[in-house]
Amino acid sequence: MFKRKRAVGGLLTLALAVGVAAGAPASGDAPRGNAAGTVRATGENTALGSADPTGRPRLCELLRRLTTVDGGPGALAEVRDRTGSAVLTSGVADVRSGAPIRRDSRFRIGSMTKPFVATVMLQLVGERRVVLDDPVERYLPGVVRGHGNDGRVITVRQLLQHTSGVPDVLDHLGPAEILKDPLAHHDARDLVDIALAHPPTFEPGTGWRYSNTGYLLAGLIIEKVTGHTYGEEIRRRIITPLGLRETYVPGDDPAIPGPHPRGYVRPGADAPLMDITAVNPSVAGASGEMISSGTDLNRFLDALVRGELLRPAQLREMTRTRPTGNPDGRAYGLGLESRPLPCGGLYWGHTGDMLGSETAGGATVDGRQATVMVNLDPGGSDAQSDDIKAAVQAALCESRPSPSR
Repeated sequence: MFKRKRAVGGLLTLALAVGVAAGAPASGDAPRGNAAGTVRATGENTALGSADPTGRPRLCELLRRLTTVDGGPGALAEVRDRTGSAVLTSGVADVRSGAPIRRDSRFRIGSMTKPFVATVMLQLVGERRVVLDDPVERYLPGVVRGHGNDGRVITVRQLLQHTSGVPDVLDHLGPAEILKDPLAHHDARDLVDIALAHPPTFEPGTGWRYSNTGYLLAGLIIEKVTGHTYGEEIRRRIITPLGLRETYVPGDDPAIPGPHPRGYVRPGADAPLMDITAVNPSVAGASGEMISSGTDLNRFLDALVRGELLRPAQLREMTRTRPTGNPDGRAYGLGLESRPLPCGGLYWGHTGDMLGSETAGGATVDGRQATVMVNLDPGGSDAQSDDIKAAVQAALCESRPSPSR
């Protein structure tokens, strides 16, 4: 969700003023009891063994980097391929106790919520209850209006592909404002209205720019069409059928169910970490409120790219990408993005930022999946995001494709 997460100017001053509300500063950044940069692997198939006991030297190197030079307290990578699955961890779940990251950790997934929302929307398209190229006005009459924004000329497809030009709410509601009261409820319509008080970033369909507002609107469309919240539809259509036992749409609940690392923010370049584990995720809503695990995210992404969740026509629509202008070759479909792999081919996935964690995940059509998480956001180094994405790529390249796919 927090795509501009490095821009934390003013956050330090605010945090010092409202430290109790935002969570007291952690007592020191250096992990205790589980040395930073020590990589542990569980569930590893010994057939992968080589000079490196995990068989994944590049992934291990990146996990060490994330918890040393990049400054993250802890990191987790869960990898799945035809040989089985493995969880690799580095650093700590709690900087005070030094407790290690657990292999079954749950965490806030931020914008990795978007593929779930887009999947539900495309299922509704397959049921002929939503038409991708219909205007938003058909489903949400009068909602997208003012300051040049017009739901009569913006389509559902454009919301899902970030080509609508609708201003991003996070351009006008940053982490510092949220930390004034991290447990406050945020209504989706109120968040949309904050964004629509500003002019569009471009004419619909003429550009590409990431907008969380588009997914808040997508959530409202799902509710209008089905009579249920987008979270209820995700549970019914995705979580329950796939047996995702560690995945939640929490609504206003500030807690993370089950084992989880503490979530941290760094309010300034030289500031101590602050604990932001408890936060009301309604501030992200359909753009990024979900909680999941490496196991569940890998299962979801695998099912999605293999066609378990969408009919062929709708999966083709989801994977029809357009360039984003990113030099790494990133292209965006409908709630799902593709990136080239350094070992050849490409993978499908998403990234996610939410207060307290940064996540990225990806899957290939031949049966490889990887999810990586660091329990720091915002306030990580500029390299943290790059190294998380590189870790996903390394995990996929060091895995073995399934011969049956």
